[in-house]
Amino acid sequence: MSGLRVAAPASVAEALAGIAGIAGVGPFFAVTVGAADGRWRPVAHAYADGMAHLVAARAARYGTSEPRIAASIVQLGHAARLWALVLGCAAAHGVVPDLGDLHQESGGGALRLPEPRGLVAPGLDDLAPLLYRTVMAEHLAPLAAGLRVKVAPGLLHGNAASALAEAARDLAGARPGLRVPVSGLARRLLGLGDLRGRGDFTGPGLTFRRRTCCLYHRVPGAARCGDCWFGRASRPGRPEPSPTVATLDVDHRA
Repeated sequence: MSGLRVAAPASVAEALAGIAGIAGVGPFFAVTVGAADGRWRPVAHAYADGMAHLVAARAARYGTSEPRIAASIVQLGHAARLWALVLGCAAAHGVVPDLGDLHQESGGGALRLPEPRGLVAPGLDDLAPLLYRTVMAEHLAPLAAGLRVKVAPGLLHGNAASALAEAARDLAGARPGLRVPVSGLARRLLGLGDLRGRGDFTGPGLTFRRRTCCLYHRVPGAARCGDCWFGRASRPGRPEPSPTVATLDVDHRA
């Protein structure tokens, strides 16, 4: 990654503002930038305790006695927020924000950056490995290590791939002019490290099929996700699979 250079703060701020500008697509594209108040804590602290408060709240909301389901969905939601943030900035501006001082809302999943810092990468050869390192190694790996319930690593890696695909699909839908760079970055990322072999784009519109299950179908009364590896047929008494994961539940990934 020899082509990387420090980005001007104004460039990072512009990229982050652009992401915030499409937050109407979904809550995962929203990010706060600026000084913190008492509502925020370093995300590293949340990783250390496995986001236990969010996992407990999710399990109670779903009415499930399997905490691993809630842990999977919390991790999936956090992955979606991370990918939306870095993929949008990278595809539109060639800038990758520095998430080293990332904060999380104490009572929820929202994210905040204290100031706009980041790196500029000139092309896919540098961008894709940098995005992978930022999301997978520096954030999702410590979150997985902190989870208080056992969740298979392959499932969590599949969640990361699914979240990446949905962020790419939503970005391309909201900004058609970004479809080519977004698609190129997402496809390159799916060939790296723990994302390799976790799923494939299968059709136009960045349709994706994962190769592991996030466990959401085990929630009482829930449907399967649109990218579920189990296939398309409904189970008796359950609704048809939704086209996207997020539409299964209003705040499925919050």
